[in-house]
Amino acid sequence: MAKYSTGSGGGGGSGDACELCGREDTSLSEANVAGARLLVCGDCAPHDDNARSGGSGRAGGGGGGGGRGADEPNRKKRAAQNVAKAMDASTGDSRHWEEEGTDYEEDRLPYLVKGYGEVVTEARQDAGMTAEDLAAEVGVDADQIHAVEDGRAARAGVGGSTVRGIEQALDVTLVDE
Repeated sequence: MAKYSTGSGGGGGSGDACELCGREDTSLSEANVAGARLLVCGDCAPHDDNARSGGSGRAGGGGGGGGRGADEPNRKKRAAQNVAKAMDASTGDSRHWEEEGTDYEEDRLPYLVKGYGEVVTEARQDAGMTAEDLAAEVGVDADQIHAVEDGRAARAGVGGSTVRGIEQALDVTLVDE
């Protein structure tokens, strides 16, 4: 049988496969999954849209509305929470935007030269300074110096004044003007 149904065919012939998971099964039933009529195995039968909305009259649901339908809002909520977590994970930690710190309207990060992190690291090392020494001279936290050296100034929320301070302290050019 074809992987996806065109609406023809019976389910139950020898050697049939579930059109949702592909498992070989001799007792397939027709199901409406996301608008497609498919022949599915017993494991995939709960994906039937008619069964979830209570329209299929399946036995064992526990009296009309107590089966899957009662859990549907919780499932949707969990799905939305999982999507939100995935989005947060893929875009990075945004908490630093909400905390006190640099006013980015007042202290915008300028366009930086290519490889600015390496420039800062080499110049700092040539000057015989640690990142903590440079941070003290510029008047910022060492985490900001590390962020600049790692090439992630924008993601770490480093302000333009910090970049200008590093330029002045190390006598390097970091801003692409």
